[in-house]
Amino acid sequence: MMASQAKGSSAGKLTGRKVLMIFCGAFGIIIGVNILLMVKAIDTFSGLVVPNSYVASQEFNTKRAAQLALGWNASIDYHDGAFYLTLLDDAGKVVRPLELSIIVGRATTMQTDHRLELVETPKGYAAPIDLAPGNWRVDIEATAENGAGFLQYRSLVVPPQS
Repeated sequence: MMASQAKGSSAGKLTGRKVLMIFCGAFGIIIGVNILLMVKAIDTFSGLVVPNSYVASQEFNTKRAAQLALGWNASIDYHDGAFYLTLLDDAGKVVRPLELSIIVGRATTMQTDHRLELVETPKGYAAPIDLAPGNWRVDIEATAENGAGFLQYRSLVVPPQS
């Protein structure tokens, strides 16, 4: 009778084989999840901001100096289902650039990018858009009357609805 109890109780013991299986299973899950996350990250964001970074770096200081000479200050806001942009010069007057483009999208993917159709307002520009709560990237690109470019990337956080 005691021999059968000893055999039955050995089934519940932690053996080297069980430890190895637990160890391999845990690391298999960790490695699998990491591979899945890596594949999803690569699929949703290429990381490409400019086609040729060397050429962009050669032009950077010239473009930066021209933008700073404009003295423009951009402010953005989102409420009541509309996006608002205000561009002011150094004197605090509203700026009306020759060309203006606003793209709103998620910070980590280009799949949700929206090019806004802006309407002039007394304080700047507005566009209707329905943004879900969370972090959004706003790309502001404008051209001044003298041909100088204005480029800014802003972050916009839309709070959850209460």
